[in-house]
Amino acid sequence: MASSDSSHGGTQTASEYIQHHLQNLTYGQKADGSWGIAHGAQEASDMGFWAIHLDSMFWSILLGCIFCGLFWLGAKRATAGVPGAIQNFCELMVEFVDQSVRDTFHGENKLIGPLALTIAVWVFLMNLMDLIPVDWLPWAAANMGIEYMKVVPTTDVNVTLGMSLSVFALIIYYSLKVKGGKGFLAELTLQPFSSDNKFIKYAFVPVNLLLEGVGLIAKPISLALRLFGNLYAGELIFILIALLPFYLQWMLSVPWAIFHILVIVLQAFIFMMLTIVYLTMAHEHH
Repeated sequence: MASSDSSHGGTQTASEYIQHHLQNLTYGQKADGSWGIAHGAQEASDMGFWAIHLDSMFWSILLGCIFCGLFWLGAKRATAGVPGAIQNFCELMVEFVDQSVRDTFHGENKLIGPLALTIAVWVFLMNLMDLIPVDWLPWAAANMGIEYMKVVPTTDVNVTLGMSLSVFALIIYYSLKVKGGKGFLAELTLQPFSSDNKFIKYAFVPVNLLLEGVGLIAKPISLALRLFGNLYAGELIFILIALLPFYLQWMLSVPWAIFHILVIVLQAFIFMMLTIVYLTMAHEHH
C-alpha cells in the first residue's frame, strides 16, 4: 500500500525514491575482492551471479516459518468440538487444496498434496506483504542502519525462479521415474509430428525435440515470470502512488489495495494449480 509519510526520505528525488524501494539488500563479493553489502544498484550488479538478496531470503524464510508454525498450532489445538479460528483456516485450506488435487491429479503420489498446500499458503503469505505500506518496513530498517529492504519476496525474480526450478526438477524426476528414460525421450522426440513410415517418423525427431524441448523449458520460466511480473507491477504502482500528495495517496491506494487482494490470491492459486497440472502431465503416459 501507499505510505502515509509524504516526505519520502527527505531530499530524495522521485527517481531516487523509486530506485531505493526497488533495490534489494544484496550481499556478495565486491570489486576489490572483499565481501559485504552493496551500496547501490551498480555495486549489487557488479557482484554477479553468486550475490545473495538478504531481504528476500529473510522474509521468505520467516513467512515459511510462520506458515509451518500456523499449521502446527492448528494441528495441536485441533478439536472435535467447536473449532477455533486457526483450526478453521487450516481445515479450509487443506480441504480446498485436497479437492483441487483430486480434481486434477488422478495418480498416486503422497507428495503432491503437501507440496500444493505449501505453495498455496507460502506464496499467498509472500504476496500478502505487498499490502504493507511501502515506507513502513524500509523506514524501520533504515533506523536500524539497514540501507535497503524489499519486503515482498515474490517481487524478486530469484525467489520465483528458485521455486519454479524446484517444481521443474520434480517434473523431470517423475517423468523419468514413471515413464523411464526411453519413454521420456520418446515423449520429447516422437510427438506432435509422427508417421507410420519409419523414415518420415525419425525425420521429424529434430523438429519434435525442438518443439517439445522449448515447451518443457518454458514451464519453469513462465511459472516464475508470471508470479514475478504481476507482483512486481503491483509493488511499483504502490510506490508510484506513494509519490503523490497525501490526500491522493489514500484515494488511490485503498481501491488499488482492494483490487490487489484478488491478484495476491489468484497468483498463489495459479502457481499451485500449474504445479499440480505439470506434475500430472509428468505422471501420464502418451
